[in-house]
Amino acid sequence: MTKQDIVNTVAEATGLTKVETEAVMNGVMATIIESLGRNERVELRGFGTFGVKHRMPKKARNPGTGEAIYLPERHVPTFKPAKHMRLHVNDSLT
Repeated sequence: MTKQDIVNTVAEATGLTKVETEAVMNGVMATIIESLGRNERVELRGFGTFGVKHRMPKKARNPGTGEAIYLPERHVPTFKPAKHMRLHVNDSLT
């Protein structure tokens, strides 16, 4: 499912136009991204929690050449699904 598919589905379910729905979705996504950029957690109850995890620098190996490379420290976005979402997905797929 793509972003446009979600916009179409939500617009149909809510009666909003696709333009309005896409504006809301863009606003939600921008807010989440900005919050993560400030190292803030974003919790959407019943859906999940977005966060940022710090990764320490480490040595790795290029699998193609075998050359040792250095991976600098970095921050990566994370997502932990809520219990309700995990249960629903599990029940739907079993």
